[in-house]
Amino acid sequence: MTDGEGTYTLGIVLETETTVTFGAAGERDLQAGGYAYTGSAFGAGGFSRIDRHRELAAGERETRHWHVDYLLCHPESHVEAVVTTAGQDVECTVASTLTAETTPIDGIGASDCGCDTHLVYAPDVAALVDVIERAHRQARSGE
Repeated sequence: MTDGEGTYTLGIVLETETTVTFGAAGERDLQAGGYAYTGSAFGAGGFSRIDRHRELAAGERETRHWHVDYLLCHPESHVEAVVTTAGQDVECTVASTLTAETTPIDGIGASDCGCDTHLVYAPDVAALVDVIERAHRQARSGE
C-alpha cells in the first residue's frame, strides 16, 4: 500500500445478507451490497493499516482491533476499492459526506469522535465507489 499517512475509505462488498456482531457495539443486520468505512491512518504504520484490513478480508489475519474488522472477517465480504487522501485528516468530513448520500450504520467506527458512524451502506457498489471518490475529492479541495 501507499507509504505515508492520511485518511482512507474502504469500499467493501458483502455478498449476502447477514448479521455481524461488531464487538462491544453489538449486532447489526446487514444487507448484501456495498459498504464504505472511513478511517484515519496517522501514527505508527500509517497507510499500512489498509494492508492489515485487506489481510483480514482475505482470511490471512484474525485479530480484530476496529469495528470494521468484524465486517472484513465475514467470509462473504471483500475489499473492492480503497480511496486515500494523503497527509490530511479529513476522516469526519468524508464520513459526513458519505452519511448524507447513503444509509448510515449507526454507532460503527466513530467511537473516538463526535460522528454517529463511519460505516455506510449502498446497494449499488459501483455507485458507492463513485460517491467515495467524490467525497475524498471534495474533502481534499475543502469544498
